[in-house]
Amino acid sequence: MEVYEKKSITQDLALKLVEGAVKKAKEMGKAFVIAVVDESGVLKAFLRMDNAPYISVQVAMNKAYTAAGFGIPTHQWYDMLKGDPALQLGAPCEIEKLVVFGGGYPITVEGRVVGGIGVSGGSAEEDMKVAKAALEYLGLS
Repeated sequence: MEVYEKKSITQDLALKLVEGAVKKAKEMGKAFVIAVVDESGVLKAFLRMDNAPYISVQVAMNKAYTAAGFGIPTHQWYDMLKGDPALQLGAPCEIEKLVVFGGGYPITVEGRVVGGIGVSGGSAEEDMKVAKAALEYLGLS
């Protein structure tokens, strides 16, 4: 029987990413929702900061899921879709939880995707800053 080994984010790493994101969010003076998923897109750590928009809960989780599932930042989907009308129409309908705007990043360790982080609550650019800051906080970007 053939099997392969998967690497996954630990709970400690997931919680430290949330900590790094909160630090940046507080510097910005805004409230965000931060979601961290494992390599399979299963929620590992989560925080809805006080006063963060409720609708951002699902958006942050979907950004993390999209980033982990495809191994690319969510904002890269826009460029991939814009020149392909069929993909523009089909991908958002057929790929469950797909997010095509900024705020989701894969988490990679030693060149392997071990999870994803998704941030929502501000503009796409603000969400991206918070997510990137979390990765930089741990030297993962």
